[in-house]
Amino acid sequence: MSKWFTEDWTNNVKFSIKIKEHLYSSRSKYQKIDFYDSYEFGRFFTLDDYLMVTEKDEFIYHEMMIHVPLSVNPLIKNVLVIGGGDGGSVRELTRYPSVEKIDMVEIDEEVVKMCQKLLPLTANKLTDKRVNLYFEDGSKFVKGTEEKYDLIVVDSTDPIGPGEGLFTTEFYQNCYNILTENGILVNQHESPYFDDTKYEMKRAHKKLKNIFEFATVYQAFIPSYASGHWLFGFASKGLHPIKDVKEDVQTKFKIKTKYYNLEVHKAAFALPNYVKQELENA
Repeated sequence: MSKWFTEDWTNNVKFSIKIKEHLYSSRSKYQKIDFYDSYEFGRFFTLDDYLMVTEKDEFIYHEMMIHVPLSVNPLIKNVLVIGGGDGGSVRELTRYPSVEKIDMVEIDEEVVKMCQKLLPLTANKLTDKRVNLYFEDGSKFVKGTEEKYDLIVVDSTDPIGPGEGLFTTEFYQNCYNILTENGILVNQHESPYFDDTKYEMKRAHKKLKNIFEFATVYQAFIPSYASGHWLFGFASKGLHPIKDVKEDVQTKFKIKTKYYNLEVHKAAFALPNYVKQELENA
């Protein structure tokens, strides 16, 4: 009998991947952790049976999370990554020689250790000399730190369990407080398609708009994420993601990407009408 991993996208919709092998399973202090090897998506891992990253399409998520803000402000030097235990966001950040320091705050150390062991495709730059790992609650970190950051990347799980505190008004306000004058915050912003993720998308957008001088949403298409249509938040103290984008960043740093390019950057902010309406009603 074939082995399948199945994630419930809703009570009526399921997404399944045929697996070769169940590589690892444990329950940490915070969540259930599983790693699999599959025929179609390569290796992937799940938290509490929700898919986080697959080898096949992780580049879409991580490139759009990182190259969008770095193309708006290529002078970013000091970066805070909250979550991101798979290491993919850090990997993309280390491709920029202009980035001098990357603080990564991940609550679950076991996630990081197992990604380094079983998912080196994303975790291979966590040992970069610019990277500082902190295994603690991200919401408490931003409240207590005296550091200032040019970019904050909120690479969180969904707003349930350990990730719940990374979607509150207090958290976003604390992030605002530790950003520099032209600071940018980007976050995973859920899907606009299904009711539960759409609700969280609207809540996050409303909070960011009430705090930041500029807050908007951009999109990417990630096959293994619920509905395949996924959003990211872009909030800043003054920089505009289209008007301020620098067209020569990728060429200057000789960075080759598989998904991101300047045309995709601009088009990602052109949202479908149904998404615009939901955001306007947030």
